[in-house]
Amino acid sequence: MSRVVVFAVFLLMLLFACQSNPYRQGEWLYNKNCANCHMEDGSGLGTNIPPLAQEDYLAENRSKIACIIRYGIQDTIVVNGKTYSQPMAGIKSLNETEITNIINYIHHAWENDLAAISIKEVEEHLSDCETPQ
Repeated sequence: MSRVVVFAVFLLMLLFACQSNPYRQGEWLYNKNCANCHMEDGSGLGTNIPPLAQEDYLAENRSKIACIIRYGIQDTIVVNGKTYSQPMAGIKSLNETEITNIINYIHHAWENDLAAISIKEVEEHLSDCETPQ
């Protein structure tokens, strides 16, 4: 009987941990791969690196985000009315699951309130990348 109780307590702790921050892996991956430039709080780096917090580019370019993470971007983009032209290197070592987790973390961090993205959607977006950016 005591094994059942221990197992039940473990399951409750696991459930609570998952519900308290469902984007934990995405946060960890973001901090490891993205925060150096986009900052831990998503504020970006002045006029060089665009913010990810409370910005319009994510919602307006949903189908491009996975491609940008994987392949980078060389184009000029406009974020919240400001122009950014600093190239961004891609992170080709990230798999589709990791990219999905990063995007979902960004979509829900720093007062962003964007719909979650599925791994299937990320896979579709990656297969539709025109050419590595």
